[in-house]
Amino acid sequence: MEPKKLNFKINNKILYFFRQQGLIAFGALVTALGYTLFQVPFNITAGGLSGLAIIVNHFTGWSEGILFLIMNIPLVILGFYNLDRWKFIFSVILSLLVFSFATDIFIYLMPKLMSNYPITDNILLSAFYAGIVFGLGNGLIFKGGGCFPGTTIIGRIIQNKTGLPLSQTFLYTDSLIILSAGIIFGWEMSLLAFISLFFSGVAADFVLEGSSQVRSAMVITENPGTLKSAFMEELEKGVTEWEVTGGYTKKQCTMLYCVIHRSQINELKNIIGQIDQDAFVIIGLTHQAFGGISFPKL
Repeated sequence: MEPKKLNFKINNKILYFFRQQGLIAFGALVTALGYTLFQVPFNITAGGLSGLAIIVNHFTGWSEGILFLIMNIPLVILGFYNLDRWKFIFSVILSLLVFSFATDIFIYLMPKLMSNYPITDNILLSAFYAGIVFGLGNGLIFKGGGCFPGTTIIGRIIQNKTGLPLSQTFLYTDSLIILSAGIIFGWEMSLLAFISLFFSGVAADFVLEGSSQVRSAMVITENPGTLKSAFMEELEKGVTEWEVTGGYTKKQCTMLYCVIHRSQINELKNIIGQIDQDAFVIIGLTHQAFGGISFPKL
């Protein structure tokens, strides 16, 4: 490989690495902001070690950030030996340090800098926004290739050992903490924590995959030529086709596959209804579609 091309490739990798670390650090700041603005003032323990830190703080008065940091030390060591070792360490330590110290700084500064802290007295509204903001930060961390510390580490280890889905392991670990909080702070707070946990997952998925604006359509038809031309001309979409055989009828048909915008679904149905009412149509949810000149640049 030529020296110029090699240097260019190395520089791109370095820039990509720092961009990812910046994304992880920013995501950890956002999670800390949501945690201190909406969870800590109302003892909303939405699972994880961040929720456990609120419980321990209730009895000891120790700061939530330092508690979160201390509780994660054995989990980071455990994750080092059971997950991706150095790759895992780099992905989790940055988010751990930023979240822990930012949490304590925010808790100290916000009452001094804000005239109204907390910013709302509505606990339900706080639970909702706690989940949204915390989830947005979590999504940014995952998008940067990082891993938010806490029960995420336990969940990944259990998944590797048992094959259980990651969402299922989170349900077990986080639910245990939320139920413990219900005993201490009351069951109403436990219900609010479950609401926050739910919206946190929704927000994280939104950051990772975005809003679904495209749909994938599969059309099994005996009139592929006419339908294909209509799709390309009226919808201005490319079409992939291949021959298929009916499992019951053994009849030879053609399957057309194309990706369309959500707003074009009715137009697609109208085209098929006019040309081939006997066609079998499947419209699926697709989060992203890219390729060629639209391929995302790193």
